[in-house]
Amino acid sequence: MARLIAALLSVGTACAFLAGPLPARSRSLRQVREANRKANVMSAKNVAIISTSAGSFAGGPTGLWLEELATPYYAFKQAGHEVIVASPAGGAIPIDAGSMGEGFFTDESKKFLHDPEAVGALCHSVKFSALDLGKVDCLYFAGGHGTVVDFADNAELKAAVESFYAGGKVVAAACHGPIVLAQCVKPDGTPLISGLACTGFTDSEEAAVGLTGKVPFLIETRFKEQGGLFESGADWNPKVVTAGKIITGQNPQSSAVTAEAVIAALA
Repeated sequence: MARLIAALLSVGTACAFLAGPLPARSRSLRQVREANRKANVMSAKNVAIISTSAGSFAGGPTGLWLEELATPYYAFKQAGHEVIVASPAGGAIPIDAGSMGEGFFTDESKKFLHDPEAVGALCHSVKFSALDLGKVDCLYFAGGHGTVVDFADNAELKAAVESFYAGGKVVAAACHGPIVLAQCVKPDGTPLISGLACTGFTDSEEAAVGLTGKVPFLIETRFKEQGGLFESGADWNPKVVTAGKIITGQNPQSSAVTAEAVIAALA
């Protein structure tokens, strides 16, 4: 009987301990977790991925190259950043059917089209002029041949890029996205890309898809004419170039490495 009473007393003491205040060590761990949560919230940035609104070019259909939005979209979200999908016209963004063809329809693209939140952002993109750029930490210009229609000569995009550059904010673009940079200038009036390491869809890649004579200008050629320090890897291989807060990727295969460079620049 004495042993039973002792056992019950032992159990009662344990229950009282568990029901009582958390020991100092546990409270400290809880506080650490809360501090980490707040730190993660504070480190989260707002990234606007800008897509084309153009669904036709040179007499045929075009649009966004889906992988070039899907890959950075998930990379930025995984890094804890907020992502806004925007476009010059706002609303539904056209997708280049070629980007869903065999060999181009990546896992990220498939995931995107089966993700209700992502599809919603694609179908209801924010009109660029409606963005509160003061709350945006990075402009990321996705590619697709539609960009040669509504990125290449766009006063709103030009002004935004120039403002971000002058303010030391991150501007990134991949594949045909960098075409937006050709119209931009530094505060002193010289071409934005002058003296900066850069890349973009190469002349040889444009020739390979048979559109050399149809695009308004070749990105590689124009950047070199403007004094850009153009770099390129082998056609259809990943290549990213970082010049301060200006980050450029060469082609669709460069989406992932370009997004990684952006995440590093935002850290």
